[in-house]
Amino acid sequence: MKTRLGRQETLLLAYTQMRKLRTLRTGDLTEPLQLSRTQERELFRRLARGGLIARVRPGLFLVPPRLPLGGAWTPNEAEALNALMQDAKGRYQICGANTFNRYGFDDQIPNRVYAYNNRISGRRKIGAVDITLIKVADKRLGDTVEVEMADGEKAVYASRVRSLVDAVYDWSRFNGIPRGYEWIRQELKTKRVSAAALAKCTLRYGDTGTIRRMGALLECEGVDAALLRKLERALKATSSLIPWIPNRPKRGTFNLRWGVVMNDQR
Repeated sequence: MKTRLGRQETLLLAYTQMRKLRTLRTGDLTEPLQLSRTQERELFRRLARGGLIARVRPGLFLVPPRLPLGGAWTPNEAEALNALMQDAKGRYQICGANTFNRYGFDDQIPNRVYAYNNRISGRRKIGAVDITLIKVADKRLGDTVEVEMADGEKAVYASRVRSLVDAVYDWSRFNGIPRGYEWIRQELKTKRVSAAALAKCTLRYGDTGTIRRMGALLECEGVDAALLRKLERALKATSSLIPWIPNRPKRGTFNLRWGVVMNDQR
């Protein structure tokens, strides 16, 4: 952490605050601060190492809106993701463990941010924010809510319903089955989500396995028959069976309507 600022550091922060800039790129400071490219590069390096700016990618940095108390700063998850996606000209939505915790499905607080997006795949660290980026097709982005953070920055989160569907669809990544089934049962019981909304979201963002498992679950919960037929019409006839709980042996009763082996062993 850098506790004392030199002349160049002070000028950089004063310049960004005066211009209300939140990002800087290599080359932005050479003219206004009369720096050589080498001096600018070294200035960015010192401030990033000292915890006063955050490197988004090579040549792109996030800067604080004002000098932080205590001399150290890190962006929040919204600032980090917005800067990254704006630079990549992409879209994102926070998902998985973060939304499971946000909506009260799981009380475990994740130590990283998971985000579906249409540009980047892999892990990134921006300041103290650890991010896992999951690249998906444009059509798999949607059913979101925009959340305003304490500082006014807005983050895009998967909706409550979409998060439940993701728990089933992306079960291996998010450890979503079987616990996701219990979340869905509880949400239906308390009427925080509707079976119709779940079916609609499943048809738009799920795959065949998701539709089968959601159909079997909703049928067990006694939802309207017309709604089940909507899900059923999206499936092609097949004789293959998938397990209700994917990482358990395919032993149990057969639900032939949905092509699911009910292997929950209850």
